[in-house]
Formats: sequence, C-alpha cells, structure tokens
Amino acid sequence: MKLTCSQAALNSNLQCVSRAVATRPTHPVLANVLLTADEGTGKVSLTGFDLSLGIQTTFTAAVEQSGAITLPSRLLGDIVSRLSADSPLSLQSPGTPDSDSASNDDDQGADEQGAGLSFQLTARTGAYTVRGMPAEDFPELPMAQSPVAIPLLAQSLRDGLARTLFATSSDEAKQILTGVHLVVSPSSLEFAATDGHRLAVLTQTNDNSSVQDDGFQVTIPARSLRELEHLLSSRPDETIDLYHDQGQVVFLRADQVVTSRTLDGTYPKYNQLVPETFSRSFTVDRVLMSTALERVAVLADQQNSVVKFSVDVAERQLRIYAEVQDVGRGDESVPLSDGEGGNIDVAFNVRYLLDGLKALPTPEVKFQMNNPTNPVVLRPHGGDVAFTYLVMPVQIRNS
Repeated sequence: MKLTCSQAALNSNLQCVSRAVATRPTHPVLANVLLTADEGTGKVSLTGFDLSLGIQTTFTAAVEQSGAITLPSRLLGDIVSRLSADSPLSLQSPGTPDSDSASNDDDQGADEQGAGLSFQLTARTGAYTVRGMPAEDFPELPMAQSPVAIPLLAQSLRDGLARTLFATSSDEAKQILTGVHLVVSPSSLEFAATDGHRLAVLTQTNDNSSVQDDGFQVTIPARSLRELEHLLSSRPDETIDLYHDQGQVVFLRADQVVTSRTLDGTYPKYNQLVPETFSRSFTVDRVLMSTALERVAVLADQQNSVVKFSVDVAERQLRIYAEVQDVGRGDESVPLSDGEGGNIDVAFNVRYLLDGLKALPTPEVKFQMNNPTNPVVLRPHGGDVAFTYLVMPVQIRNS
C-alpha cells in the first residue's frame, strides 16, 4: 500500500472512527482502526468497530498502490494530530515496490516472528513507523441485508435525538431503557426514551413510502446514537439512508457509515403512561422558568435535588423554592400566562425538569397535571412540534 493525503483529512477521519474503537478490547485488533486504500477509485476508508458500534469514513487521496492494514487507533491518532496541518503525509506499508530494502528485511523478519506489520508515515518534518496487524484479522463490519433504504433528513434525525437521548437510562440492569426507541411508519417517525422516572417522545411527519405495511420498531443503544448525533452536526442538510435488519441498523450517507446492534427485549408501552385528561394546567415562559430553576437548584443540589412548586391559579403565580436543613433556602416567583383548575403544591427532581425545558422548542411551555402524585406532562405551547415530556413528581412527607 502506498498513498499520499493531507494531514487535515487523515486527522479528522481518524478522530471520527476512533469513537467506535473499543476502550477495553476483547481482542488486540479491536484496539485498531482498519485502513483500506483503493487505487482504482482514489479513495481511502477508515473503520472502527467494537463489535457493537461501527463507524466507517471515506476520503479522497492519491493512492499509488491498493492495500489494507489495521493500526493502533490511539497511537496513530496521537501522531497524526501533532503533525502540521499543512503537511502532506505519505503512508506506506510492507510490500510496496520502492520501499527501503533494509526496512523490508527488518519487516520480513518481524512478520515471520509474529510481531506484526510495520507501517511508515512520512511528513515534512520526519518519519514514523508503527506496528500494525493484518487486515484479515479485523472483524467484518456488519451491514443490514435489507435492500430497502428509508431516507431521513439529517436535521430531522438530529432533532429527534436531541429531544430524547437525554432521557435514556444509564442503568445497564435495565438494558432496554439504555436506548432510544424508534418507530418507523409509512407517514411518520417517532423517537421515545425513558429511564423510568421521565419520558420524552417526539413524533415527526415523514414520507417513508418505502416502508412496508405498518413499518417497524427498533431500540438503538444511546451510545451509538450519540456518535451518530455527533457526525450529523457537521452537515445537517444532507439525507441519511436508514437500513434495518434483524438485530442491526445502518445509517448511511455518501462518505460515512454508522452501524449498530439493536437492543433485545420489549420496549415499555410508553403511550399508556401519558394521562388522557388533566384537571389542572398552566402556561409559563420557558426561559424565565429555566433561569429561576437554575438559581434555586444551587440549593437543591446540596441535598436531594428536589424543588417544590406552589401554583396559584387565581394570582397567576408559580412559586419555586427549595429548603435544605442547616444549609439555607431559595425562593423564586414566576408569572403564569394562564392557568386552569385548582391550586396545587408539587415537588420535582430539578435536573429532570431542566432537561425537559431545554428540549422544548417554544418560548412558552404548558404544564398539565392531576394531583401531586400522578405524572406531569410538559408540552410546547404553540408551534408545530409534537413533543411530549412526562416527569414523575417526587413525593414529599409533610412535616
């Protein structure tokens, strides 16, 4: 293999795929990235794969000889990132006809002893040799066998992830809750996430005419989707093709592939958790409420992160307060735009509330509730975003 490319291209693509490299690999080759060069197309691809999440990127280079090798991800990334951004890089592996003969002799001896393959990287300021492993040792990146591609706008996919990923669970004992549940139908796309204490659901209208019958449902690990979200941030106007197969999803665009296993198990019937009717509701400015909560949270975080609400419908006032014994008390008031039903006192985990408010896309938010122990629902007031955020109140003993 022999090729020349820019430092910027190699560095950015290495950083991208390294996010899928195993931190505690079960096999040495899983700590490597697969580098493949194709002389016919003038393309270089890099692949990282930890047996659950796989990322592959492709970029243009001057390829003089095709080939493939796996190289230590961290070591290669550390070297390339420190080279000058305007320096062209020459990459060469064993077997290239004009390789230095002495180097070839050394490499042959090392390879015969099983020490691995050497790979030389030459920059304007110097040269580095890195030991790699054969490309044949690298596991094949799984690709969905389904021939049907579901086109999704990158911005729509990014919005769906931004409004649900935060609500996934980090408890591996509840594995099915550590992912986002995706429901794909011929006319819509729904994202849902819950950790058992809160629920975030976003429904988007989407022309999925390629989806057969009633569509499909799949739960994708949050870690995989966070990496996808990171990749989507650079080019939100593009279209991403989604492929789904048994136990696997693939997100594909022209020069990048993200593949992920899916989570086994039955996702909770989350729509049944949202009450059909409410006896109380009020509307409040989202920014005013968020900033008040942030201030009161300084005290609430000292103990149990609990803040209390006291809603006065007649006075159109929401009182937010937290009291921590032997520490202090914080008290804020926020005006209500409107309100219905009787007054109510209710308590929440302040972090759950702040997460939901950040995900809401409108200037005002509508709270809907029945009593201090039943689920409370937050929805955008106005606008055309179909987003529901449910949070369970905290039960407080009256002293």
